[in-house]
Amino acid sequence: MTSWRIRDFHSADLDGILHLWETLKANNVEPVYALSEVLASCEKDHAVVAVLGDMVVGAAVGRAAHDQGWIVFLATLPEYRGRGIGTSLLAAVENRMAPHGLNKLSALMPESETRVEAFLSRGFALKKNLRYFERTIPVQRQELGALGQLGGRILARDLWENVAGMRNEKELLERRLVLPLAEADLADEYGVVPPRAVVLFGPPGTGKTTFAKAIASRLEWPFVEVFPSRLASDPKGLAGALRETFLEIAELEHAVVFIDEVEEIASQRSGEPPSPLQGVTNELLKIIPAFREQPGRLLVCATNFIRALDTAFLRHGRFDYVIPIGLPDRQAREAMWQRFIPATVVDDVDVELLVERTDGFSPADIEYAARSASQRALEKAVYDDGGAASGGSLSVREAVRKGPCTQDYLDAIGETRTTVSQEVHEQFLEDIDALGRV
Repeated sequence: MTSWRIRDFHSADLDGILHLWETLKANNVEPVYALSEVLASCEKDHAVVAVLGDMVVGAAVGRAAHDQGWIVFLATLPEYRGRGIGTSLLAAVENRMAPHGLNKLSALMPESETRVEAFLSRGFALKKNLRYFERTIPVQRQELGALGQLGGRILARDLWENVAGMRNEKELLERRLVLPLAEADLADEYGVVPPRAVVLFGPPGTGKTTFAKAIASRLEWPFVEVFPSRLASDPKGLAGALRETFLEIAELEHAVVFIDEVEEIASQRSGEPPSPLQGVTNELLKIIPAFREQPGRLLVCATNFIRALDTAFLRHGRFDYVIPIGLPDRQAREAMWQRFIPATVVDDVDVELLVERTDGFSPADIEYAARSASQRALEKAVYDDGGAASGGSLSVREAVRKGPCTQDYLDAIGETRTTVSQEVHEQFLEDIDALGRV
């Protein structure tokens, strides 16, 4: 007759589950599921324990998902193994899950685990040549409501890879921002404090907003853009609405917070009497130090006119880096053209010539020229080259397949008005020396 018994899990058994978990770890067994998942399933799913008197000596936890069941946790204290406790625990938890109508019950066990007899005796088959893949979803379900109220969103995971060219800027952002934030524990070992706030500055159209979104995508953090113009209509006033917004952001576990054209609310304070915006600037200067105290967050402010920012705004201690985002170099322009030209015609287009002719173009300028060339080539093929729309024998489908040629791109480039003038570009280079901090 056994001296132990199996019963349903009670909340008072949490310490016993924790002890079983720590015992596994002490014996160099790394459980598949995190402790938080196991404890959550104990409360919400199906859990049984083996007890000897009041002491928990074993436990099994199961979770049902549609017609598939999973054993989330199975453990027995080492001194009580070999007594059939594991087999009995599996039988008990399977009985609790039976009403779900499961047609399969599965278990993932760490490779170092040697206690397979309990599974084999319950009719489990050991599946070989399988690999276990796992990816952590960074945004918890309970955060989605708060994120929606803020107008935030989860961005596609491939934005970082899709930023064409700009290799130097990407490498700088990867090293200075992404690395210490994504590998916070490793950064701590080296004494690196992860950045909390940065300024991206440069001429219009150089991709500052794109980079902010790409950073959020690379970190897999929610992206929250703060629009001062929208907050201005709030009954609390712009300063009050700004403060309230950052209090709501504080409820998120992680976030990349983006403020574009920040010079609108952080411009140089001057004049008697003070302008109404000075109160907003003062409020923002108070918000940033409080924001910096919260881990797992990054404030990205972008500006086209860094000289217009209040000197106190850029002071050390508020922003970790002040990073220039300039016009694309030759290599970056080539990467952009390779991305925008259709794959069906790219081998027939003189990309090197396009790169040469677009010196001084911003990424936005290049994209505009590429799209303009494609549109014009389509219209020319259909309407001007004997296409079906003009009564010719060439079908519309065949006409479209021709695609734009080098001359189409050169014509579009010639008619594109560049965003950044030579004077603005020279001022930007001066700002790099005077205000940049990387």
